[in-house]
Amino acid sequence: MEKTEILIVCTHEEILNTIVRLINSNPSMNATAANSLEQAITVFTSASFNLLLVGSGLSPQEETDLVEKVSKSRSKIPVIFHYGGGSGLLFTEIYQALGK
Repeated sequence: MEKTEILIVCTHEEILNTIVRLINSNPSMNATAANSLEQAITVFTSASFNLLLVGSGLSPQEETDLVEKVSKSRSKIPVIFHYGGGSGLLFTEIYQALGK
């Protein structure tokens, strides 16, 4: 079974680790973490992802820059913004963005 690859960008290490742990607890998903805009762009351009999840910590301009970079790429992947609300909301947002 092919896993859904999710790039997570969040500058708060504790929150980032929690989101990664939750996503990786789902056997059909794999999370890759980035803790800065620069790291996210580097990772995004070097691998293939099905979804970009933006957590807290980036400035509004950094979020805009990241979304523009992703939307200009050849892989038009969904972008969701998750700023908390628990694992139920997290997975609902993911499944909704993926059309599942």
